[in-house]
Amino acid sequence: MNLSEGRARVGRQAPAPAQPAPAAAPPGVIGRARRIALEVVKFSAVGGSGIAVNFLVFNLLLHGLKWPPMVATVIASCVAMGSNYLGFRFFAYRDRASRTRRQIALFFVFSGIGVVMESALFYVGYHGLGMTSPLGSNLAKALSIVLASAFRFLVYRTWVFEQVKHGR
Repeated sequence: MNLSEGRARVGRQAPAPAQPAPAAAPPGVIGRARRIALEVVKFSAVGGSGIAVNFLVFNLLLHGLKWPPMVATVIASCVAMGSNYLGFRFFAYRDRASRTRRQIALFFVFSGIGVVMESALFYVGYHGLGMTSPLGSNLAKALSIVLASAFRFLVYRTWVFEQVKHGR
């Protein structure tokens, strides 16, 4: 009998029973809710930077350069729209299919509708409700952005930056 063989057998322990692999994220409702929550966070990050651009340009034009309020709000919204496209395309929805011309056209059509909605809501607050002070005009701008952003979120995720469907 070889002593080294005996020692190897004595020192060896039985292998541990296999542990089941951890379950993957549920593909159902919870998984979908997580994906949408992450999408909302990314949309909000890009949207937040767009809001900062929007307010900066708006206040510079309206209160700094004394431009008319509707001109200031429309120009500010359009500048923010351009910065948002880059953020959405290359950060928030970078995993979505790239259809450059179609995507850009859809983005700017829906963003244009969003600018019209935002401007109309701002008009109601500024002229209709008399929110003409610096604080009031910024509050009217904020409310108009929030309401128009709900529309933008839905159309951007549904038609502009569509989810890629993978065949099974």
